[in-house]
Amino acid sequence: MAGRKNGPALGRSGGKGGGKSGAGKSLVRATLRVHQPPTGKSNSPGALIKELEFQFNPSELSLSRRSTWKSTAAAAVRDAPPPEFIGPEPRSLDVEVFLDRSDDPGSNDVQKACELLLSCCEVTEASIAAKRPSTPWVKFQWGNFSTVSFNAYVSSADVEYTLFSATGLPMRATCRLHLEEIPSGKPGQNPTSGALTTRRVHRVVAGDSLPSLAFREYGDATVWRLIAEANDIDDPSRLSPGRELLLPAPEEVGA
Repeated sequence: MAGRKNGPALGRSGGKGGGKSGAGKSLVRATLRVHQPPTGKSNSPGALIKELEFQFNPSELSLSRRSTWKSTAAAAVRDAPPPEFIGPEPRSLDVEVFLDRSDDPGSNDVQKACELLLSCCEVTEASIAAKRPSTPWVKFQWGNFSTVSFNAYVSSADVEYTLFSATGLPMRATCRLHLEEIPSGKPGQNPTSGALTTRRVHRVVAGDSLPSLAFREYGDATVWRLIAEANDIDDPSRLSPGRELLLPAPEEVGA
């Protein structure tokens, strides 16, 4: 980690407290906000459990984003048909948290901060009481760097203790977190209605039928009529290979 100097308190509750020192007030500290998971159908995080203010800002962040494509083999043609786009996958973020209280051997700040980070992989009592068991939701924030600021869950937390006091208290540790984005629906994903649903396109290959597509996409062959209606198909028995079909989102089929 670059710039490891004396910093503020390792963590703070409710977003208050933790005086700044070392680099001074001009330095914006990275934070990790740990929230209760939402209840009901909300896609917003619940109450704040704890806000961990980084003692030392990260020297690097690793952000990943992928998209999923599907290739389908077709026995009736020599060349495989073009792959079809399934959709984008959520972002993931790898961040390292360095903790050091070697200046105060009697402090248990490092231990508490590590316990907080490890607890992000444990189901919260509040979510159990609400009968919606879930680990906490988190949000990494660092000033105006909005690209890495999104609702997420911690899929892994690895803690390495590297220094201890004479009584066995950890005084220095490095924590490596892997965050997976929890997408929140954005308006206008459905190009036909602007609803919070996502339709995708399927290119017809030899052997395709509307019932088989409906069963493959939704697990119910009887909903093939929704595909027909979405594509103005009058004769479902005549599907030309190469034709592109708009497939309704699962939410629309469920409705």
